Amino acid sequence: MSKKTVVIGASTNPDRYSYLAINKLRKYLHEVIAIGQKEGIVGDVTIYKTNPPVENVDTVTLYINPSIQKNYYQYILSLHPKRIIFNPGTENDELFQLAKENDIQPLEACTLVMLGTGQY
Repeated sequence: MSKKTVVIGASTNPDRYSYLAINKLRKYLHEVIAIGQKEGIVGDVTIYKTNPPVENVDTVTLYINPSIQKNYYQYILSLHPKRIIFNPGTENDELFQLAKENDIQPLEACTLVMLGTGQY
């Protein structure tokens, strides 16, 4: 089943985990909305510099450090995702708590591992 996923911290750099995650999400046929510091394209996914309106979001997966995440709090909460994945290095107690208060499941996990092990 496809799970619409918003990738925050998307990059066109093949060495970045967000790049790998976008490709793997698409390989598993998940719809991806990518947001990054620079516009670009990864496979068939456009990276936006702005926060596009998106409906029916299953997952927000983070690839930005906590100090940058503050700029996205309102946007993330406005998406009403079912869950937020805090990939390694993105752990953030404040956003973790905000997620719980808004009935969003916060997970400290790795999107790539979850996809590879069938836990996504």
